[in-house]
Amino acid sequence: MKQYKDQLGREVVIPFPPRRIISVVPSQTELLFDLGLEAEVIGITKFCVHPEQWFRMKQRIGGTKQLQLEQILQLQPDLVIANKEENTAADIQYLMKHVPVWVSDIKNLNDALDMINCIGEITGTLQRAHEITHSISIKFSELLNQIKGTQKRPSAYFIWREPWMVAGGDTFINHLMGCCGLENVFAGTPRYPVVDIADLPATKCQLILLSSEPYPFKEQHITELSAVLPEAHILLVDGEMFSWYGSRLDKAADYLYRLWKDLCNCQ
Repeated sequence: MKQYKDQLGREVVIPFPPRRIISVVPSQTELLFDLGLEAEVIGITKFCVHPEQWFRMKQRIGGTKQLQLEQILQLQPDLVIANKEENTAADIQYLMKHVPVWVSDIKNLNDALDMINCIGEITGTLQRAHEITHSISIKFSELLNQIKGTQKRPSAYFIWREPWMVAGGDTFINHLMGCCGLENVFAGTPRYPVVDIADLPATKCQLILLSSEPYPFKEQHITELSAVLPEAHILLVDGEMFSWYGSRLDKAADYLYRLWKDLCNCQ
């Protein structure tokens, strides 16, 4: 048994290395796969769609915010990997009474890199974790060098409709928006505020990003928002590239760079 500190500052005693892991966060499930923990992961959520073979084969234990708690306990995990934002406090606090739970709390790239290395240490895959974080660090450094000195475009990132909701300033999405030259017009609001699209013109927003998740925005929603803000550029974007904070960040840096280049060409 070893003692580790999670990103909430809690001390968690975990068997080393854990042999029965349940992940209740999609981006961290993908990270566990990339760390080579095929045999160790025994349960995932119904939203853990990457890798596809795990989604098809691993036992599912509910959704991120509706975990099947008794099923999780019946699987007798020696580690549950959770997240402060993506899971409900009540579910995680219940699990903490019965099994070791390591909780991440991600606001920016440094938090994500720290999480990847911590999970690598906990699972005995630290060398592979360092390889992943090294690659991510290099790619994001190159991205930030590319956009350095360029004028940031006032933008909004929508995650939901009915009601309309956007990413606020204390989110990982907001941080990645800045990494590709965007200035979030809702950066002054916390979390994921509900907004009235009739108020959009007052924000001076020049770019609207419509995420593929959690709400699956489509072309018709571009038309809907164009009626309110006809001069704005509106794009459908891959939500995983803006909000998944595990090993997918290695792909996200390239995606964000291409997005920035495309936006520059549109000016």
